[in-house]
Amino acid sequence: MSAGRSADGREVQIPLQQVAPSMATPLSVVPPIPPPSHRPVNPWPPNDPNSSQGVPAGFLPLHGGFRDHFIETPEAKYCCEACRLVLCQPRQTECGHRFCQSCINDILSHSNPVCPADMEPLFKDKIFRDVCCHREIMALKVFCRSEANGCQEQMSLQQIPDHLNVCPFFEVPCPLGKCKERMMRKEIPDHLNWKCKHRETGCEFCLTKMPLTDLQLSSHQHDCPKAQVTCQFHRYGCTFKGLNQEMRQHESTFAAEHLRMMANRNSTLEKKVEDVKGELLERYKVLPALNSRLSELENQNDELREKNRQMEQKLATMQKLMSSHSEKLLEVELELRSLRLLREEVENLRGTLDNVWTRLNALEQGGRGGTGSTHTLASLETQLKRQDEMLSVHEIRLADMDLRFQVLETASYNGTLIWKIRDYKRRKQEAVAAKTLSLYSQPFYTGYFGYKMCARVYLNGDGMGKGTHLSLFFVVMRGEYDALLPWPFKQKVTLMLMDQGPTRKHLGDAFKPDPNSSSFRRPVAEMNIASGCPLFVSQSVLETGSYIKDDTIFIKVTVDTSDLPEP
Repeated sequence: MSAGRSADGREVQIPLQQVAPSMATPLSVVPPIPPPSHRPVNPWPPNDPNSSQGVPAGFLPLHGGFRDHFIETPEAKYCCEACRLVLCQPRQTECGHRFCQSCINDILSHSNPVCPADMEPLFKDKIFRDVCCHREIMALKVFCRSEANGCQEQMSLQQIPDHLNVCPFFEVPCPLGKCKERMMRKEIPDHLNWKCKHRETGCEFCLTKMPLTDLQLSSHQHDCPKAQVTCQFHRYGCTFKGLNQEMRQHESTFAAEHLRMMANRNSTLEKKVEDVKGELLERYKVLPALNSRLSELENQNDELREKNRQMEQKLATMQKLMSSHSEKLLEVELELRSLRLLREEVENLRGTLDNVWTRLNALEQGGRGGTGSTHTLASLETQLKRQDEMLSVHEIRLADMDLRFQVLETASYNGTLIWKIRDYKRRKQEAVAAKTLSLYSQPFYTGYFGYKMCARVYLNGDGMGKGTHLSLFFVVMRGEYDALLPWPFKQKVTLMLMDQGPTRKHLGDAFKPDPNSSSFRRPVAEMNIASGCPLFVSQSVLETGSYIKDDTIFIKVTVDTSDLPEP
C-alpha cells in the first residue's frame, strides 16, 4: 500500500501490486490505460489478479522474454532461441535448448513442431522447467522499469516487484475510482489536491462536501439556501441581492413591480426597433446602387488581373527569347570575327599569288628573249605551288566556317525544327538511283544547354517503305552538355509534313521513346541509330497533294520540353 492525501487533508490508501495463484499457468493481463502524453509510455502492464504464483501482476511480460534494461549484457545461454530476449519462465527441450514458456507454447501449437535451433522434433512431454536457469536469471542486475521517468535505482530482476511497490517514479492510477488518469506515485498528493476532477471539495456558502464535478455540473449553487444571489430581473432594473431563501419571498412580493419594469423595458426596446427599422430602410435604398458599383469594380478587377497575367506571361517569354538570342548573337559575332580574319588572310594570299603570277610571266618573257634565269623560274614555280596549296587549305577552312555559320543561323533552341528541303525532284531521283539515299537536317536543341537532335529523311523510303513511301526518322546526337542531362531520352516526339495549301492539313505522327532502346541512350558516337516511321507518308499522297510547292517540302519536328528539368 502507498498513501496520499485528498483535498481536505484525509489520508487515502492506494492498493499496489497483487499476488496471484500459479507460476505455471499462462498470464492473462488487462491492457493498461494509456499514461499522460507528457511522460514516456510505461511498457509494463498494470495489475492482474491472474498472474503466476508469487509473481506480482505486470512483472512478467505478456509474451516472450524480459525486456528490462540489464546493467550488463546477459550471456547467450540466458536468451530464448525463439524471441532472442532474456528467458521468462524458461523451458528446456530434449535437445538442450531453452525457450520462454510463451514461445515454446507457440511452437508446440503447430503441427509436427521442431526446434528452430537444430530442427529436431519436439514433444510436449519431454520439455521441462529449467529451475536453475530461472534462479540465475532472476539474480541478474537491472535498472528500474521506471528509469524513463527518472528512477536511477539498480536491483536484481527478482527485486523488481518489491521496488515497484515503493518506487516514487512508478505509474499508478488515481486512487479515486472515477478518475481514469495515471501518474507517478510521487505526483499523487499534488493530483488529489489540485488536478483531479473528482477530488472532494465544499460549497463556499453552505460548506457541504461533494466531488468537484458534482459541484460544477449540478444546480447546487442555485439550490443552496445560503448562496448569495442577484434577482433574475436585475437586467430590467431590480437591484435586490440576498440569500436564496430570501429570494423566493422577494419574487412573490415584488411581482407587480417586476412586470412594470419589464413593460418599461419592452417599450424602450420597441422604440429602438422602430429607429433601427427606419435606418435600415434608408440604407436599403442605396444598396442596389452599391451592389451594381461593386459588380462593376469586381469585373474591372478581374479584367485587370487577366491583363496583368497575360503581360507577365509575355514578359517572361520575351525575357527567355532575349536571353536565347543574346547568347546566340554573341556566338554568331565570334564566328563572324573569325570569318572576317580568315577572309582577309585569303585576300592577302590571293594578292601574293597574283604578284607571283606577274613575276612568273615577266620571267617567262625574259627567258624567251634570252635574259631570264632557269633557276629563278623553277624557284618561283615552287613558291607558286606552295601558295596554291595554302590557298586551298584556307578555302576549305572558309567553306567550313560558312557551313558552321549557316548552322548557327538556322539552329533552334526551343525543341522545334522547321526543315526546308529544296530541289525535291532532283534529290528524289538521286535517292532512286541510290546516289544519296538519305538527308540529314541541321541540328536543333531542346534548350541552349539541352539535348542535341536532328531529323533524317529517305525521299524514296527505307525498309518496308522503300519505293512507296517517304520515311522520316528522329536522331539523338552527341551534345556538349550531355553529362548534365537525364538519360535515356524520354521526351515525346512529333513528326510532321507541312501542308502548304490553304487547308493546312498537315500529316503527322507522334511517339514516346522506348527507354530500353539504344536509340535514346546517351550517345557515345556522333549520333545514335535513327528511330521513327518507315511508312510516314505514301509518295502518291505526297506528290498529289499540296505538300510540294516550288519543288520544296517542309518537315517539322517537335520535342515536348514541358516536363524537361533544367540542367
